[in-house]
Amino acid sequence: MTFESLLNDPELIEAIGYMGFKTPTPIQEQAIPIILDQNDIIACAQTGTGKTAAFLLPVLELVRNVYAEDESTKVLVLVPTRELALQIDQQLEGLSYTLNISSLAVYGGGDGANWDQQKKALSKGADIIVATPGRLIAHINMGYVKLDDIRCLILDEADRMLDMGFFDDIKNIVKALPKNRQTLLFSATMPDNIRKLSSTILHQPKQINISLSKPAEGVIQAAYLVHDFQKIALLTHLLRGKENYTKIIIFSSTKKNVVEIASNLKKAGFKVGYISSDLEQNLREQVLLDFRSQQIHIIVATDVLARGIDIKEIQLVINFDVPRDAEDYVHRVGRTARADATGVSITLINERDINSFMKIETLIGSEIFKIPMPAGMENDLKYVKQKIVKDFKPRKSKNR
Repeated sequence: MTFESLLNDPELIEAIGYMGFKTPTPIQEQAIPIILDQNDIIACAQTGTGKTAAFLLPVLELVRNVYAEDESTKVLVLVPTRELALQIDQQLEGLSYTLNISSLAVYGGGDGANWDQQKKALSKGADIIVATPGRLIAHINMGYVKLDDIRCLILDEADRMLDMGFFDDIKNIVKALPKNRQTLLFSATMPDNIRKLSSTILHQPKQINISLSKPAEGVIQAAYLVHDFQKIALLTHLLRGKENYTKIIIFSSTKKNVVEIASNLKKAGFKVGYISSDLEQNLREQVLLDFRSQQIHIIVATDVLARGIDIKEIQLVINFDVPRDAEDYVHRVGRTARADATGVSITLINERDINSFMKIETLIGSEIFKIPMPAGMENDLKYVKQKIVKDFKPRKSKNR
């Protein structure tokens, strides 16, 4: 199947060629015709399957050829993070460069000028708005956001939005939209809260399921059994042997660890940056820009980067610790081996995380190979005990 057989707008098809899109992915083949027929969709597709283009391409055709030609906002896309909002908006800019379609990313962070720019655009109306729920609600509460003419609502990474506590915000946004609209819900997983949400906001949706909860076939997965005190040394050892790798992501579940890992790697001479929710938006964007342009070769991040961020040709993903949710492992690993490429994923497992890692293996339906520790770095419990005794300093009693 080709994009020419799926879409009708010749200028859009030409724009797709400029963007380097060649062959439709399975999610695109299934979703595009359904969306063009203006049906609702509930689609389950993991990261890296091409789902962003699966809804952007048909929606762009609808905006150009079906929706009314006025200055009102016609499409609203809700996403969990500002990074994803920016990424989708950038894809829209690339695809619609010659199509005379306007878009706007609405997200938190930034300064007052950022708020004023969003307010101005929301007041006038952009064809497509891509927004995080919390920030959009803040603008709606000010009274100048016009959503009366929304023809299509898209929820991307819906499960992630609910995990982040946006359920009430989404419900309040939906109340401000016309009831007669098309709704597209995309989610990597289908827990009960997603099904509950879909039953209230979708109308007779068509269902699509693509490769749920399985890492890409091109990913080589492995793990080490380590103690916490060994992790930084092992990480440095692994990276020393990967000088030809220009794009590496290291995931940690805590913001504190992210900063400490990046600091240690910088001291060891690696070109590294980090991203967490504590980092200001302009700095986060600069880190991603430096990474894409290979000014830095390593990003250390929390799970804010595990979903939705389209960074091509990631060669290695390292899980500094085991993710709390087995599904998050799939999303972290999904950063590499995208679009039929190959990649490597390595996880560091301490004694507390063994059971969690077994759940991951159950979820993906295979046992992940455990690599022996490098010579000289074997698990040495005697050393651990000596270190604890050495670092322990008893407090002086106040009664003495």
